[in-house]
Amino acid sequence: MKDVKITVMKMARYDDLIALYENPIEHACDMCIGQVFISHGGEKPHAMCESAWESMAAFAAELARGGGDFYDGWMKNKHSAMISCNDGFRPVSFLLEAVDGDAENQL
Repeated sequence: MKDVKITVMKMARYDDLIALYENPIEHACDMCIGQVFISHGGEKPHAMCESAWESMAAFAAELARGGGDFYDGWMKNKHSAMISCNDGFRPVSFLLEAVDGDAENQL
């Protein structure tokens, strides 16, 4: 099984939708651009948002098994995926990349 490096690439915030539909909540998302998580063997990284993980878990598991090439050539690197969390008010885009060896030493 491979490790999967998960990098926060972009974060959006839709204040107009928040004002119209969301009840106020604290700490809706504590991630920051450039933050990196490591999934060992397709497992949820410690401190990864549960909702974000649910959006990417199947892709991380497939990359950890050595698979990829999602959607018949979608990504330039077939051992990667660009996945967004399912928060419609403040979506976060993550780059998932299969890495060989100890991913934590490659950071």
